[in-house]
Amino acid sequence: METITTDDVKHVATLARLDFNEEDIQQFTHQLARILDYIGKLNELDTTDVPPTAHPLPLRNVVKADVAKASYSRDVVLEGAPSAEEGYFEVPKVIE
Repeated sequence: METITTDDVKHVATLARLDFNEEDIQQFTHQLARILDYIGKLNELDTTDVPPTAHPLPLRNVVKADVAKASYSRDVVLEGAPSAEEGYFEVPKVIE
């Protein structure tokens, strides 16, 4: 496996428009090299009988039942409005 160099880190930083000092470059080079080494170890595992997955646990959509129920009447809702006109909320004009 090819190792990562400081030039690789500088190139990626340039693409991401990040400005790092030399100490940061060295730190990220070391960290990324360790990550790539770990990925290399993972690639050595035999996964022929392992099905591809996007999540380690089975996913299911949990929704509550869609049950119709009575809502508030317009008059009750408009009682709490600071201002109402002809059965609607009255708001300040925002477009000239």
